[in-house]
Amino acid sequence: MQIPNQPPVVVGVDGTAAGLVAVRLAAREAVSRGTQLTVVHAFTWPGTGAEWAPARRAASHVVDEAVATAKRSTPGADVRGQLVDGPAGRVLRKFSRTAALLVVGTDDLARTGRVPPGSTLLEAATQAWCPVLVARGPRPPSARVLAAVDGSGPSVLALRFAAGEARRRGLPLAVALVVAEGGETAGERVLDEVIAAVPDLPPPHRELLIGTPATVLVRASRRAGLITLGPRGAGGAGRFGSVAYELLRRGGCATVFVHGRRDPAGKSKPGHSTNHALLR
Repeated sequence: MQIPNQPPVVVGVDGTAAGLVAVRLAAREAVSRGTQLTVVHAFTWPGTGAEWAPARRAASHVVDEAVATAKRSTPGADVRGQLVDGPAGRVLRKFSRTAALLVVGTDDLARTGRVPPGSTLLEAATQAWCPVLVARGPRPPSARVLAAVDGSGPSVLALRFAAGEARRRGLPLAVALVVAEGGETAGERVLDEVIAAVPDLPPPHRELLIGTPATVLVRASRRAGLITLGPRGAGGAGRFGSVAYELLRRGGCATVFVHGRRDPAGKSKPGHSTNHALLR
């Protein structure tokens, strides 16, 4: 059942197979949230020559195919398609201002095996105004929801989002913190603080992991159905963190980068610690 005035789920498509994987996942997300799915394809074309009209028709076909895929894969989905003029990153960033969730595919990774600077995927993950779900693989998340935390404000947001997803999906919730060897005692305190900062949190499975954060979390993501994290973390100074980048590039499951308002410099809240800069 659709909930009135609920913000939509938005998915960006580009005519690739990875984009259609994102559409199928986005359709399920929209139905589970009781909201509309908006399928967006950004169209840019230099000049207005004879090739403009065929290119425009091809772009319209991308939207139509994605809408049909969403409806076919998820019966009952309320799907609307939009062809929007402008660079893809800028278009998706604009839509993210009023979206509950932005879903993107790994088309850049599928083509090149890396995330080039200026790619739509990277721009969406780093600059969106709402949580960004990076779709991977053809199947819906079916294992536990894993929140990667480091004691920072953004990681508390990630845990709050993960808790909501676990409840909605009926899946177990795990909270993971990575520390260097010898940091276990301090790490347990950070886990206590982060968990305490999320009211009404069901008792999660706690995981204190030892090693290099990027390597450990990429490996942990292969055993999860969904992993959530704050893209900047403690001390990130507005930059996309190296751990977040590695999860974007090599994550083993659907990955959510949870965006939210950052605390003013020099201030902290419960659950905020600068000693475990996991996402720096």
